[in-house]
Formats: sequence, structure tokens, C-alpha cells
Amino acid sequence: MQRALSLVVGVSAVVLAVALVASGYKKPQSVLPKDAATEATVSASDASFTSTSVEVADAGFALDPYDSPTTARPDGGVGYTMADGTPVPSLPDSAPRSVRFGVVLVTYAGAQFAPPGVRSKDMARELATKLAQEATTDFRGAVQKGDPGSSDDLGRVGRGILEPATEYSLFTLSPGGAAGPFDTPRGFWIVKRIE
Repeated sequence: MQRALSLVVGVSAVVLAVALVASGYKKPQSVLPKDAATEATVSASDASFTSTSVEVADAGFALDPYDSPTTARPDGGVGYTMADGTPVPSLPDSAPRSVRFGVVLVTYAGAQFAPPGVRSKDMARELATKLAQEATTDFRGAVQKGDPGSSDDLGRVGRGILEPATEYSLFTLSPGGAAGPFDTPRGFWIVKRIE
């Protein structure tokens, strides 16, 4: 029985192959364009493999080249200029490589991950300004009045993770100092440097 089944599967495969050849079937080409500059051939024993590296944009995805917080946005996007609109200064050499910090988050309509029906940006700015004043003397109390995502200790963060304006302000604070509010893509942040 198994022998007969194997024979039927084998004959079917041969018939399919002959039918494809007879119909002029050609192996489909990659939908991604090949770039001769990025093509490399690697030999491994008897086999030869070809690897092609294609930028994600070539595959139809549009990435924002300014997604990296360390890349200055020419349009000055949220978090990429200081609150007064000036460019973000370079961090001084004396700034630490990482800091432990807490944040009070105040979201608004249009911010990343903002829940439906959240307050307007103007109302959020007003609340964030009040919470920033409170944060200088009672950061934990300000955290409790902030939106979900607020925490009096988020752990450590290294350079190059946060938006440049927030990073500069946080990394130049003295331990125990609080600053803000800063407009970020996620809403207004008030930060405290723990260490």
C-alpha cells in the first residue's frame, strides 16, 4: 500500500514538472530590486549562496529617517528643539552615559498611545505646568496625578534613547533635580533625575 502511494506521489511530481516546463513556466523573480553594489557571493564547500541587501524603503515601506532620537530633525519636530525653539545644545563631556529617572506623563489628543477622548493639548500643557511645579517638591505626588505611564522610577536610560531636548535636560540635571514640562511625541513629560 505504501509503495503504491509513493509511486502515485512520484508520478504526480514528474507530471507537474513536465507540465510546468511545457507551459513555459519561469521561476518568479524577486519583487525587490537587486542592487549590484550590495550583492555578495559566499561560497561554502560545494554550495554557492547569493545574498542581496535591500533597503526597507525599496520594499515599499517608508521609514522616517529622523526616527533615531540622535538625528536632528530639520523641521524641529516635537522634542527636537528646546522649549524656546532653539536648537538642542550638545551634551557636555561631563554628562553621564546613563541616568536613573522618573517621569510624570500628561497625554493629549494626537500624542502617541493617547487613549480616545483624552484632553486637548492646551489643557494638557496647563496640567503639566501645574504638575511640574509640584514635582520640584513632591515628585511622587505629581506622579500619582499624572497619566498612566507615569512612574517615580523608570530605571536607567542611556544616551541616544530619548528625544534630544528631553535627553539634554535630563542628563544635565543634578541628581534629585526635576524639570519640565517637555513636549514629546507621547505627551508632556516632567522628569526627575534619580542618580
